[in-house]
Amino acid sequence: MWLIAGLGNPGSEYALTRHNIGFMAVDALASALRASSFSKKFNGEIADATLGSERLLLLKPLTFMNLSGKSVQAAAAFYKIPPAHILVIHDELDLAPGKCRIKQGGGNNGHNGLRDIDRVLGEHYWRMRLGIGHPGDKAQVHGHVLNDFTADERALVDKQLQALTQHFALFFTHSPEMLMTKLAASLAPPKAKPASSC
Repeated sequence: MWLIAGLGNPGSEYALTRHNIGFMAVDALASALRASSFSKKFNGEIADATLGSERLLLLKPLTFMNLSGKSVQAAAAFYKIPPAHILVIHDELDLAPGKCRIKQGGGNNGHNGLRDIDRVLGEHYWRMRLGIGHPGDKAQVHGHVLNDFTADERALVDKQLQALTQHFALFFTHSPEMLMTKLAASLAPPKAKPASSC
């Protein structure tokens, strides 16, 4: 059993903001995997899905970003899921839109949601970092993460999430590295065919 937690903020005003890409990812997975309807438990919304031989619990904490650990810890404790079987999907300022990195453990890089999860679980869970880009000025970060994606960014994100749902099984059947490779390839521009010589 795995707990897949996507981070974001509850409420329609935040639904399409950069900070909510974790919610978007979990919603995309729930749809693709034909998960059960989301129900309100563990200070969040949770749905049940299967992928191959894996049972997946899909969680969207409703505690607001800074208290994400409260929901993740409650679900993990109830189902007795160890950190090594928890994957947290979140936005990452230091990656451009469309980029993805997956790793187990590591620091929170100033992300308040991860900081709160670290506080209650430690650092040994998995993280999927989905890029939202950096505004270039630290003073603009707060507004940047709470604003909607631009049209071009949203097109990239939609394509990335579609690829994620198509290739997500690779995380379990092969490796996180292979999943990252597939996601990158799905967003790479097609290679130009060499001109034929006469």
